[in-house]
Amino acid sequence: MKNAPLRIAQIAPLWTRIPPATYGGIELLLKLLVDELVVRGHDVTLFSSGDCVTSGRLHSTVESNLTDRITAGEMYMFEYYASSTMAEVQKAAGDFDIIHYHLSSAWLPLAATIPTPGLFTMHTSPHLDDEWVMRRWPGVAVAGISECQMHGASVKLGREFPIIYNGCDFEAYDPCYEPGKYLAFLGRLSPEKNPLGAIRIAKSVDMPIVLAGQPQNENERRYFHAEIEPLLDGKAVHWIGPVNHTQKNELLRNAAALLFPIQWEEPFGLVMIEAMACGTPVIAHRRGSVAEVVDDGITGFHAGVIDAMSELVPRALELDRRMVREHAMQRFGFRRMVDNYVNLYRALLGGGDQ
Repeated sequence: MKNAPLRIAQIAPLWTRIPPATYGGIELLLKLLVDELVVRGHDVTLFSSGDCVTSGRLHSTVESNLTDRITAGEMYMFEYYASSTMAEVQKAAGDFDIIHYHLSSAWLPLAATIPTPGLFTMHTSPHLDDEWVMRRWPGVAVAGISECQMHGASVKLGREFPIIYNGCDFEAYDPCYEPGKYLAFLGRLSPEKNPLGAIRIAKSVDMPIVLAGQPQNENERRYFHAEIEPLLDGKAVHWIGPVNHTQKNELLRNAAALLFPIQWEEPFGLVMIEAMACGTPVIAHRRGSVAEVVDDGITGFHAGVIDAMSELVPRALELDRRMVREHAMQRFGFRRMVDNYVNLYRALLGGGDQ
């Protein structure tokens, strides 16, 4: 039947619990996706770590998330746990109409051996190994999260990939419609995310900046200690560390704008729509998905060079923050993301639209 409930397996990465306590974009999206699918009457099983909380059926493949296990010295190599998860998926595959994988495409060849139709969402930018495996196993469906992310692979492989933008629960954010007195940066404290660029922009317009996030590996820690830490003074440049949802909401809603001066090809950038959910405009470096996510002059501005971002701050402060939120909600509300995934599931099963 065209609109019959589906039996869906969602295969989570194992790094962070669902929902995430602080950092965890994929895990946050999976929480929204699974819960909404259950609300719509679908039978959903989440393959993930045992410390996850979900309205679907939890199939635990490891006792707790791998970040906590690494910290406790209980494991080292991700591959053992991911391959074990794939083996459990294979054993249970007959219980599902479709299997939605959120692991990297390194596991795509194993999915190709499972007769149940599968879909991989590519959450990172495809590299040469991803392209090789997608060419080798073209029968497994792959979706992207932005046109920019998948453009290179599409050209090289001569294959179109469906694009489903990430979504946000706008009702979980408390907007503020008057611009605040500081600029915000939220993300990994890494050269790619470029908090140093954000600090320089804030200084150039004589506004304080509040940084949230943390370095996540040794290279990022070296960058933080060398480039960011010496600039922290608690006033003009203030770092608050990793933030939970409540802290994130307060940071973003009270900011004048979010700075997003990335130095890499960002596949999506969930923090941009989280800022918009608070009514806060985004000022971004036009790389990766930025031009697809930020509607220039409506939800923020983007510039082709980082040095030009400073000139956009006064213009961003003049934007209608209600319009920022309303426009972004129409494009990136999580129910629209779920609509698109359900339509894709049914298309893969030969059932057309929902």
